[in-house]
Amino acid sequence: MTEKERIFLASPHMSDEGYEMEYIKEAFETNWIAPLGANVTNFEKEICQKIGCKAAVALSSGTAAMHLALKLLNVKEGDLIFCQDLTFSATANPIMYERAKPVFIDSDRETWNMSPEALTRAFEKYEAIGQKPKAVVIVHLYGLAADMDEITRICKKYDTPIIEDAAESLGTIYKDKMTGTFGDYSILSFNGNKIITSSGGGMLLCNTAKAGDDAKKTLFWATQARDQARYYQHSELGYNYRMSNIVAGIGRGQLKVLDERVKKKRQIYSVYQEAFADVPDITMMPIHDGIEKSNCWLSCMVLADDSKVTPLDVQLALEADNIEARHIWKPMHMQPFFAECDYIDNGDIGQWLFEQGVCLPSDTKMTERDMSRIIKIIKDLWK
Repeated sequence: MTEKERIFLASPHMSDEGYEMEYIKEAFETNWIAPLGANVTNFEKEICQKIGCKAAVALSSGTAAMHLALKLLNVKEGDLIFCQDLTFSATANPIMYERAKPVFIDSDRETWNMSPEALTRAFEKYEAIGQKPKAVVIVHLYGLAADMDEITRICKKYDTPIIEDAAESLGTIYKDKMTGTFGDYSILSFNGNKIITSSGGGMLLCNTAKAGDDAKKTLFWATQARDQARYYQHSELGYNYRMSNIVAGIGRGQLKVLDERVKKKRQIYSVYQEAFADVPDITMMPIHDGIEKSNCWLSCMVLADDSKVTPLDVQLALEADNIEARHIWKPMHMQPFFAECDYIDNGDIGQWLFEQGVCLPSDTKMTERDMSRIIKIIKDLWK
């Protein structure tokens, strides 16, 4: 029996026009294949122009960007960082690189992202014992915008900087502004499964009053913290975090088709939403079109608590037909590595989403036939 064609959750999708190869060819022809060159510089500029941030530094990963954002805020051992609980571990791991202390904040049902109510309780709890976080790290999960109005208001009240993890939300618009422009510092990822990819890589966006200086300091750290001298001298700890000119060329080509990818992702979500409207046990992830225009990076659904079909049933049924699906992220407070960290709950919404949720195939190369195949398999589970 011939195996059916694989359908991925989300995989790289190069432009039909071949934009990426044009920039890669230029890098080879000019022999600029190192972690500097026109593609790197222009990728940074084009991202700033596209989303409206003040400065950007292209790095080897979104994780590297998160790490250097923490360093820009002078995070040290023992410092508190309030961090969204429902996220991928790459959001939280850099906190541990600096030996700081994450406090994980639960989500709300309305956005699936950080609960403003739980965030307020976290500030009140630590204020009562004379402690204050160095930063609040929020995430726009699966392209869904967090409640930035309320989160920003709370952080301003407590005079605390925001680091915005927009790794999954490039192209998402919240009240006429792109995600990635709300935080003092923001993180992008161009990993292979993201809405646009450079095969790897990420970017740190700086939105402070001293954004230019912040970008220069980030570049300094990312290139091994080499002092201005005629010889190799290092007065600070440095990192090998810079993006290569080849990778940046792929990213530049991908940026040209970002709007097309967002349109396709939103179309995928709409097809699922319409198809499952007659299945009472299925609720699609919440998109508030009056407030946000989500990039719908992954289309996700939640099953009713009393559903006869479980998230694992859905995944196994799709897997049997060579189709990839996945659980919603497992919250950080449930991870063995972070088990000793403080957690401010909001009714354990993040845990509920993990236990009842499924990330559906959201690959922008999917055809109508592919989607019909996926939908039929899932709906047949209720027959």
